[in-house]
Amino acid sequence: MPSLTDIEAAARNVYAAMSPTPQQPWPLLAQRAGCEVWVKHENHTPTGAFKVRGGLNLLAQLTSREPRFPGVISATRGNHGQSLAFAARRHGVRCRIVVPEGNSKDKNAAMRAFGAELDVHGRDFDEAREHAGRLAQAEGLRFVGPFEAELVAGVATYALEFLRAAPPIDTVFVPIGCGSGICGLIAARDALGLATKIVGVVSTNANAYAQSFRTRERVETATAVTLADGMAVRVPVPAALEAIWRGAHDVVEVTDAEVEAAIRAYFDDTHQLAEGAGAAPLAALLKTGKRAGKRMGVILTGGNIDRDVYARVLGDLTTEHGLA
Repeated sequence: MPSLTDIEAAARNVYAAMSPTPQQPWPLLAQRAGCEVWVKHENHTPTGAFKVRGGLNLLAQLTSREPRFPGVISATRGNHGQSLAFAARRHGVRCRIVVPEGNSKDKNAAMRAFGAELDVHGRDFDEAREHAGRLAQAEGLRFVGPFEAELVAGVATYALEFLRAAPPIDTVFVPIGCGSGICGLIAARDALGLATKIVGVVSTNANAYAQSFRTRERVETATAVTLADGMAVRVPVPAALEAIWRGAHDVVEVTDAEVEAAIRAYFDDTHQLAEGAGAAPLAALLKTGKRAGKRMGVILTGGNIDRDVYARVLGDLTTEHGLA
């Protein structure tokens, strides 16, 4: 896990390309939740998601160590791929990305626009990741896994910003995909010596991390099909699991219906765009009891949601699925 020195060094690489993102307490969200709610707006980065921080730090370090660096290859559902493509273009190196079949067409278009060479392979993220590993060996590209030290240090910069700028937070809710976001938050919390509790959030349809947290054993699931594609992971990353076991207060599950209601809540209360994984922390907060009088934090990790999906979600105004 990165130290404070590691995170602050990563921040220099991140801020060479982007500004810090805001953290905002929203009064209508507070009314809805019955407590003070601070939102960390990672939907305001140049790629619309927190992942760009990891890519910027990783590519800055790789290219500085190897002047003739050949390029990177990885697998993604979208935000990680945009991060690598954005950073690779800044450094003038090749970026090849593998996505699974049926991936978000808008995220695919964004990756191509940032300069990625896009391959489509496999039924889900984990099969795409395996294919990317084979291509890396065949083409001599640097395979980038979802949980590397430079990525975690880079994304931890959002947590350092948040925890330094906001008043003391009782609990922060953060989504779990492959784990860099929650682990960066744990690292920053620990580096600052804070008592803030960290709760990971997963989909009920992709709950490998929740099962693994409860059993203290690494559990894989057969499928991971969810609206919140940023959390659609079947196979937990061992290093991420170790950090989550040590540093998370809990890992909770939310349904797609609860995520959709949280997307609508963000629109109604803040007029902010949230993708599924980005809205999941709010969904988890709003189903959590004993929150009155507390100051809570939610990480809006990204706003990259397809237009047709967003229109459908906003159009469903019949029920708020328990969001008070």
